[in-house]
Amino acid sequence: MQQGKGVERRTVLKAAGASLAVTGLGATATACGGGSGSGDGTVTIRYAWWGAEDRAQRINKTIDLFEKKFPKIKVKADFQPYPDFWKKFNTQASGGNPPDVFQNAIGFLRKYDAKNVLLDLKEQVKAGNLRMEGFRAGLDTFGEIDGKLLGVPVGSNSMALVIDKPVYARAGITPEMGWTWDDFDEAMARVRDRTGRAGDSGMYGVMYLYDLYLRQNGKAFFTEDGLGFTEADLTQWWTKAEKGVRSGLFADPKKVAQIKPKSALSAELAGSEFTWDNFTVRYTSEGKSEYGLAPIPTTDGKRTGQYLGSLMLSASRRTQHPVEVATFIDFMVHDPEVATIMGYDRGVPATTAQYEAYRPTDPVNKAIAAYEESLVKAGVLEPITPHPNGADICEAAFLRIGEELGLGKRSVSDAVEQFFNESKTALSS
Repeated sequence: MQQGKGVERRTVLKAAGASLAVTGLGATATACGGGSGSGDGTVTIRYAWWGAEDRAQRINKTIDLFEKKFPKIKVKADFQPYPDFWKKFNTQASGGNPPDVFQNAIGFLRKYDAKNVLLDLKEQVKAGNLRMEGFRAGLDTFGEIDGKLLGVPVGSNSMALVIDKPVYARAGITPEMGWTWDDFDEAMARVRDRTGRAGDSGMYGVMYLYDLYLRQNGKAFFTEDGLGFTEADLTQWWTKAEKGVRSGLFADPKKVAQIKPKSALSAELAGSEFTWDNFTVRYTSEGKSEYGLAPIPTTDGKRTGQYLGSLMLSASRRTQHPVEVATFIDFMVHDPEVATIMGYDRGVPATTAQYEAYRPTDPVNKAIAAYEESLVKAGVLEPITPHPNGADICEAAFLRIGEELGLGKRSVSDAVEQFFNESKTALSS
């Protein structure tokens, strides 16, 4: 849907009228507002996100486009690498001055909702300032938690097995939808025996892969208020990972650590790696081979446990400009020109309008689109399990402790005990 002059005028007039209606809200919920206003009616909002320089350049272009179409709303931008982003955000949120709108992820929704940081955007949807129709594959409900709309998806991705296509060809492997974990183990052995390379980079700390495995077996990594699996479950998973390294099915964790930040797949230590589908771009830029996307192995030959994940845009409960923030979010997720600028940088566009506006021509991004289309066609996608407050800490602990296990710094039993101890503390705080 095009954002023409009529839409701009309607939205700005609506913003002007609604600003009086939200004055009372601003007095109670915006002790320290993030944005600012000027005498001529121009409003400035703050927008923060994480990512690399390439993403920053793309997002700055979308901001320029927004300001041309909505000249009374100015956007002050700020970006950081992922760890630095959350350090700065926590400091700002604790001080009562978070950005008006910011990039977010599922693991942080309940955490910051519990701290009264996030704005429930449903009021802006009701007011007509934010459209929640036209989203792909159920993504419209991705940011809903406990009846509140706390985030709006900007892109989608799903877990996949990224493979070195020539390596798999030499090993005589053609993964197909519905292959099992036994099939996967056999394929890893064939890669090892026929190419001299480990089959996979390793499964120690890939939390989202373990989540899919649990979902295939009627469980999940998280429930709404805690962990959805037992110590015995994790012991089985990490024991298999440890045996895989010893047998050469998985790459040597010490060598993997030495080549970081380069991946084991692009460094030719392994023939495949589990990660998000849109990360295929990374391997193409890092490595010398040709990379493709293969289906997730299954337990029963049918259920993959997959869902579409997404980066989101959330708003601060303290913003003094909720209408303008909603207008900005609506533009970022619906405007077709934004899609042509962003491409698949934040995943496959979340809305149909943006998905249809950007049709990639390069092989890598075409493969990403085809992969997600295959998931929809196969009917394997399920709703994501809501993450509890503290999920982000559990995820970081799973990665760190898994790496320590792989490097031989912990036994399986010690690693499992440590993870559950840290998770219990994180989820009870």
